[in-house]
Amino acid sequence: MSQLKEIQIFRKGFGLKEQVSDELAQDYRSQLVEQIRSHDGVLRVRDLSLLLAKEFGFCYGVERAVDYAYETRKRFPDRSIYLTTELIHNPRVNNCLREMGIGFLNGPGKQDKPIEALTSQDVVIIAAFGTRVEEMDLLKAKGCVLVDATCGSVIQVWKRVEQYGREGFTAIIHGNYKHEETRATSSRASQFPNGRYLVVWDKIEAGKVCDYIRRGGDRERFLQEFTGKCSPGFDPDRDLSRVGVANQTTMLSSESLEIAQMLQNAMTDRYGEQVLGEHFRNFDTICSATQDRQDAILALVKQGVDLVIVIGGFNSSNTTHLCEIASQYCPTYHIDEASCIISASAIRHKPVGQKEPIVTEGWLPAGPLTIGITAGASTPNKVIGDAIERIIRAKGYVLELEKVPSR
Repeated sequence: MSQLKEIQIFRKGFGLKEQVSDELAQDYRSQLVEQIRSHDGVLRVRDLSLLLAKEFGFCYGVERAVDYAYETRKRFPDRSIYLTTELIHNPRVNNCLREMGIGFLNGPGKQDKPIEALTSQDVVIIAAFGTRVEEMDLLKAKGCVLVDATCGSVIQVWKRVEQYGREGFTAIIHGNYKHEETRATSSRASQFPNGRYLVVWDKIEAGKVCDYIRRGGDRERFLQEFTGKCSPGFDPDRDLSRVGVANQTTMLSSESLEIAQMLQNAMTDRYGEQVLGEHFRNFDTICSATQDRQDAILALVKQGVDLVIVIGGFNSSNTTHLCEIASQYCPTYHIDEASCIISASAIRHKPVGQKEPIVTEGWLPAGPLTIGITAGASTPNKVIGDAIERIIRAKGYVLELEKVPSR
């Protein structure tokens, strides 16, 4: 029997969700969050009002990935299990997995392992962001058991990028070229002889691409500006004549739409409306969960709040964009866990546009206060509930929980 036939790839779990439900509830459920939800997303403690966004926290893809990881540990209790990278961008989740004995490929921990040292007895979980084609091929060659927890929304983007590659269109991807998801997505374009990709971070970079499409320019300078952000051998004179738009699923959706329109306008100016279809492709690859959470925080801040707390991993793209939206309306603090709320006078948070968290004094005003709460798609309810309790204690108040039945 060939090695290819021996490879086991699981993409639909193991049917063990009920067996791991108690563990999942213990690690991630919050009675407080359920109580607030049962009261239309509002919690009032004396003169403090806390408003939860309509959509927040774990999305379907993240919940599915976490379920798969717990089921994998249950299915293979005696096997070594590794993650290709962080399962999702949340420190609590990844720490819980480490505590379950799940290591990381090429990680720094004692239970981690170099990918080159894998054997057919090892189990590898593909993170929710997916993995590069080259890494997937290597994992298959090692013959280990693979559990694919790639988010379905990410796979939909891959299909578009692969279509672009087959048809000889360059995939212009709105995303962070260092992010695991974008690296996995861009590798899909490179599978094809004429497949190319170019990653743009924002409208400024997209504008430079549009300028080159319209007027050409200094080829070497363009390649220097996009070093590491384009496929090997990329030639803007050749590869910007036919382009298709895609995006990292966790980007700011309004910006992705604007960039797509910018590129369409540039291609129209260069080639004309009549033949636009020969030079430009665009499909909506914005994740619905990302869109829902962005819409929800926008609706929340428009109600009128004094400040917003955004909860999620500091390296979480979708959480960062929630913070970007809210910060346009009121003071906004991105924290990754409850301990960031140091006291009523100090909070540790990561401001929009900064790489490292800072400590801000005087963040919590005295007197009556309305605080908006949201969380990124990788944030468990337990982390959200712990943060809310910490806010209440910082105000010097005591919270009494109601009894909420398990769902």
